[in-house]
Amino acid sequence: MSADALSSLFALSNRTIAITGGARGLGLTLATAAVEAGSHVACLDVLAEPAPEEWEILQILAQAAGVSATYRRCDVTSEADVEAAFAAIAGEAQARGSELAGARMMRVNAAGVFITAKHAARTMIARGVKGSIVLVASMSGQIANRGLFCSAYNASKAAVQQLGRSLAQEWGQFGIRVNTLSPGYIRTAMTDDLLAAEPALETFWMAGAMLGRLGVPADFKAPVIFLLSDGSRFMTGADLRVDGGHCAAA
Repeated sequence: MSADALSSLFALSNRTIAITGGARGLGLTLATAAVEAGSHVACLDVLAEPAPEEWEILQILAQAAGVSATYRRCDVTSEADVEAAFAAIAGEAQARGSELAGARMMRVNAAGVFITAKHAARTMIARGVKGSIVLVASMSGQIANRGLFCSAYNASKAAVQQLGRSLAQEWGQFGIRVNTLSPGYIRTAMTDDLLAAEPALETFWMAGAMLGRLGVPADFKAPVIFLLSDGSRFMTGADLRVDGGHCAAA
């Protein structure tokens, strides 16, 4: 396979990627990855505005790539909010003549994941568009985290993984692939605050760090682009765990 042919498998040109949790942290990092891969991005989050410095950088990248990056305040647990957001995103994509692909970067509860995925698929099916939906789960959907009291969180992430498998089975007939991405421990502003408040947690986290470090948001750019692109065209109903070996060391 030539380098150009291989590169084309991971290209996202002429697509629109919708990203929930896109105001900051991992969601905004993944929006950057999508723009760098050539797609338009529509970021959704319950926050009134995205993180200003990171959003400015994203806009510069989008302008240089000739694509758009938009932001909408959206509560993914609200049917009305999500339906309105996807109607607007689909309208903009159709006006550009681009292909609409759904990318669900979920950092919320199982209900929000289901509502968002449902409206993404409904929009795609109505327009006869095939594509990829990625649900962000967590390695915590498969393990119990030592040093943390997070049973509800872990249960919700296990639900996301099972939801991904079930939706893949239901929507494959429409050419819609559904996979989950399960990150390990990630250093973000939020986790830094948690570790500052509870320093002992880092000892637990580092005990399973086979590579001698925790993850950073940039570690998940290539994995999510892989799941969204044609490079994973025969992959659906799967969970891609990117945890630095934590689960293997448990």
